[in-house]
Amino acid sequence: MDCTTLGRTGLRVSVMGLGCGGHSRIGQSYGNTEEESAEVVRRALDLGVNFFDTAEAYGTEDILGKGLQGARRDQVVISTKRSMWGDDGLRSDVIAPALEGSLRRLGTDYVDVYHLHGLSAQHYDHAVDELVPELMRLRDQGKLRSIGVTEVFSSDPGHEMLSRAVQDDCWDVIMVGFNILNQSARERVLAATQEKNIGVLIMFAVRRALSDRTALAEALADLRDRGRVDPKLLGDETALDFLIHEGGARSLQEAAYRFARYEPGVHVVLSGTGKVDHLEANAESLRRPPLPAEDVARLRRMFASVDDVSGN
Repeated sequence: MDCTTLGRTGLRVSVMGLGCGGHSRIGQSYGNTEEESAEVVRRALDLGVNFFDTAEAYGTEDILGKGLQGARRDQVVISTKRSMWGDDGLRSDVIAPALEGSLRRLGTDYVDVYHLHGLSAQHYDHAVDELVPELMRLRDQGKLRSIGVTEVFSSDPGHEMLSRAVQDDCWDVIMVGFNILNQSARERVLAATQEKNIGVLIMFAVRRALSDRTALAEALADLRDRGRVDPKLLGDETALDFLIHEGGARSLQEAAYRFARYEPGVHVVLSGTGKVDHLEANAESLRRPPLPAEDVARLRRMFASVDDVSGN
């Protein structure tokens, strides 16, 4: 697995990250035992993945910690998060206890990236004024190395919050939604992260609309009906089949991962699964070279005006 440097953090990270949340939660949502989910983590390590993303809210920190037992701590990069919702989500005094709980469940004395998770534009100023100073204090104590923030892509597909966040200097890492159907982060977020050398984690590279043909047809029809895409560019429900050809991608899912992987400014593409064979297939996709330039250019033209869907 290729590695890169996660922006100004200086951390060397695999370009594929194992996401321990999402619909699967490393298989916990679909009946995996904890040992089966931990085995997914171990197999990811075998494949050269060293970036692992979880969150207090996912309920998988302890499983990730179990899967990482035996790995050298300085050779894995752990990212976790404190959610910004609920009665105490915006209180600064709960951050330190929350982080301590995450460290205990993960079985480590520090995390490499600690995020404010699911921050809305409405609460952005409060987070910068009240929560970031506490994160900086914890960083000074050595409990975390880098400060991150994640958006709620499903309800903020136009990146209102992150468009503001990338103008500030307090964020070392951001997590942003980006995929074939919604490429709006390119100009609204990634242009600034490259200027400021902010680490970028991609979520939603593949979601339901890019893994299920029926869902894709519905999504494309909706975009066409609402005038978000040019029908002449889009064509019919098989509009993305042009990506699958000799010299191109072998599947739409592979194309989606490769499209996100090679977007300028992207460091890590997160991939979540609870099955070892699915993990291996995703890793193989992310090891492959960029899509043909003409295919990428066509995708950019097709979805240039879309900023209101997530693909979920």
